[in-house]
Amino acid sequence: MSSMGRSAWTAVALALTLIVSGQADGSPDTNDWAMADDIVARIELPRIPEGRFPITAYGARADGSDARPAIQAAIAAAAKAGGGRVVIPAGTWLSQGPIHLRSKIDLHLEAGATLRFSPAPEHYLPTVPTRWEGTEMQGYSPLIYAAEVEDVAITGSGTIDGNADSGFLKWLDSAGARADTDKLRRMGVDGTPAARRVFGAGSHLRPPLIQFFRAKRVLLADYTATESPFWVNHLVYTEHATVRGVKVVSHHGNNDGVDVDSSRFVLIEDCHFRTGNDAVVVKSGRDRDGRDVGKPSEYIVVRRNDMGGEDGIALGSEMSGDIRHVFFSDNLLRTGGAAVRFKANLDRGGTVEHIRVRNFKVESFQTLIQFQLDYPGLLGGGHPSTYRDIVLENFDVDSAGIVFLGHAPAEAPLRGVTLRNFKIGRADRIADMVNVEGLQLENVTVGGRLVKPSSQTRPTVE
Repeated sequence: MSSMGRSAWTAVALALTLIVSGQADGSPDTNDWAMADDIVARIELPRIPEGRFPITAYGARADGSDARPAIQAAIAAAAKAGGGRVVIPAGTWLSQGPIHLRSKIDLHLEAGATLRFSPAPEHYLPTVPTRWEGTEMQGYSPLIYAAEVEDVAITGSGTIDGNADSGFLKWLDSAGARADTDKLRRMGVDGTPAARRVFGAGSHLRPPLIQFFRAKRVLLADYTATESPFWVNHLVYTEHATVRGVKVVSHHGNNDGVDVDSSRFVLIEDCHFRTGNDAVVVKSGRDRDGRDVGKPSEYIVVRRNDMGGEDGIALGSEMSGDIRHVFFSDNLLRTGGAAVRFKANLDRGGTVEHIRVRNFKVESFQTLIQFQLDYPGLLGGGHPSTYRDIVLENFDVDSAGIVFLGHAPAEAPLRGVTLRNFKIGRADRIADMVNVEGLQLENVTVGGRLVKPSSQTRPTVE
């Protein structure tokens, strides 16, 4: 391939597709959403053989004994046969340690099945390569972990249970966790090799419930995930991922429903989220480590999801590797802190651009649209982030505490944001803005009254 990178070639191909498929009038909105349709059409599903490998055939018993050896034996047998479906039947099955998936495996939880994980952190050692809040390291294994794999799925209507008694949950906001978080972030900024960033026995960085790490062609469908120790479904360096019909009911700290992290060609649709943090969040690495890795999250579509939790959708705050070409459409947001939240700080760097959000029904949030670009940092700044070319349109909102909260640093003002066709039943405040330039408001109403920018760029109600 020439000096032009693969991502650049993909962007050119998508742009050419838009030129061919766009309407004759060249409407930019039509072209934007034609790109979203094209992304969905390009996403590849996993190719997995049809063979069945029930875990009961390998000695698993739903009697409180450890089913993990049988599950891993079934996975090994399926892999040896060229792939297949590893079946967890109805019943409650204990895994005293992580499940590591392999290529061409569908881990299938039948109706009535619960896969419950051990509460003991020591069962999730030895460490594995992972990414923790945007920085690469060696850490506790995710409870379900799939690294360097292709054609992998988790399906079925059963439940993946991280265990309400998990020892990991006790680490939230502990002194040990705060110290380890600071240590890891400084390692990332200092350029310590990832292989030497080891956080195993004696450390306090919680693993996610499910993580795909350098994966291709992934399907997550129909299961329920609950009691996660940290992020729930985490896609890292993953290409061609579909998350469909998944139900997340997990209200512990940092329980994001889906984290798309330096991943490409991702579809999240028809899911149900009740979470302790963001329902769906897009990320791409933290600070110097994220910039050095340099893998953006791009070509992502999130549609027809029912979201409730602390926040609805979010981009950042780990976005140092860039985020672009992300489309959110036809989602229902219930109640929480911020319905749509963008985050960054002066440690990050990176650019977030070409973000489109449309056709949202919102019940009640404290903040409707939030740009918190001065998010607290640890490392002294010097790397302002850029957020631009962001359009949000067609919002039907019952109520909001504040409609638009935008705080950006003076070094990198927020520019290029448009709100179009917002119908808001009630709001306590219209806006709170610091270093926001040229906010575009088109047909934004509160209580039937039109909102417009004033000469001081503070929106007011007519």
